[in-house]
Amino acid sequence: MSVTLAFDVYGTLIDTHAVVSKLEELIGDKAAEFSQTWRDKQLEYSFRRGLMRQYQTFAICTMHALEYTCSYYKVSLAPEQKDQLLNCYKTLAAFKDVKDGLRRLKVANYKLYAFSNGTAEAVENLLEAAGIRDLFDGVVSVDDIKTFKPDPAVYSHLLHKTAALASNTWLISSNPFDVIGAISCGIRAAWVQRSKDAIFDPWGVEPTIVVDSLEQLQQKIGEP
Repeated sequence: MSVTLAFDVYGTLIDTHAVVSKLEELIGDKAAEFSQTWRDKQLEYSFRRGLMRQYQTFAICTMHALEYTCSYYKVSLAPEQKDQLLNCYKTLAAFKDVKDGLRRLKVANYKLYAFSNGTAEAVENLLEAAGIRDLFDGVVSVDDIKTFKPDPAVYSHLLHKTAALASNTWLISSNPFDVIGAISCGIRAAWVQRSKDAIFDPWGVEPTIVVDSLEQLQQKIGEP
């Protein structure tokens, strides 16, 4: 049976901090710190909405997180400037290792899916803009079931949409919460540790494998 690889999108394939260059134009030397807080709040809001069963799309979580971050740093941005930043999330670039890493896996006959908190439309557009959509067999979005990772229902939805067994499926993610969520549902998971400073959550649940780029995946996972 073929092996399915489900790739987290934001932060794993797509560099969410690429928005820093636009932030530097708007707010100067606070840009990197602002970007990190924005990203942290974006995820926090998705977690909270998932727990509360008060679903809004990931784009809404991102917008609300931007509003919070502006208030936190006492940064006043005009509506059109906020729109510019939010639009950046629609065309973020992929990390440098992504295209070659995905091509190797595609040639090796793995089934590749993008698996995201974003809506299917947002993810499709993002992958197209990054020039990697053609490398995927499909897109699986949490929007279908109106909750967010790491809700166990999301990983069940992934298996249902891809017609795959947990034993033949891997999650590929740079987000420890996502890796732990998948493993807790019986899916193997590769943690993409994109920075040596990145820390995995000390929950006693370890990733199946650890890589620092997608180019290492085929060797570490093995033949499909």
